[in-house]
Amino acid sequence: MKRITQFCLLMFLLSLGIVVHAEGNCPPGYYPTTPPGAPSQGCAPIPGYNDQQSSPQQSGPPQMASPSPSVPPSRWEDRWGAVAFDEAIAGSMGMVVDMLSQEQAKRAAVADCQAKGGRQCEIELVYSNGCAAVVAGDKLHNASARETINEAIRVGMKRCSAADVHCRVYYTMCSPAVRVQ
Repeated sequence: MKRITQFCLLMFLLSLGIVVHAEGNCPPGYYPTTPPGAPSQGCAPIPGYNDQQSSPQQSGPPQMASPSPSVPPSRWEDRWGAVAFDEAIAGSMGMVVDMLSQEQAKRAAVADCQAKGGRQCEIELVYSNGCAAVVAGDKLHNASARETINEAIRVGMKRCSAADVHCRVYYTMCSPAVRVQ
């Protein structure tokens, strides 16, 4: 009986010495953002982590700053969208998203409008890094852009209902910025 007790005590003490590793293999100040079992992992900064690290000490000797791994800043590219209408020919509307420049978006929207039968297509809306909605009533239409589709719809419906009846969402689209680094 004494040997069993000693063996159990030894096993318990050995289990206390197991090395525990932090989860996620992320650098200090970051936490894992990818679910377990996913093929690749992402890391996101812990909010306020650098604030705690760089706050002045109240007392005691000055602390040496520990070198942290250099994380390159994110780099984003703008994406543009545009809407063009031909007022003379009902139903001639051109829409584009994910264009690299404002001018490219304008040209592509006019070309799309003309491909749908428009002859005098004019740009009604150009936007970047957001969403747009086209809202139409019985007499008028409008296009609005905001950060989200819901916000663009809300603004478009408000404009339409102020001057028209039977307002409805005709089309929605988004051109979010693209992370390139």
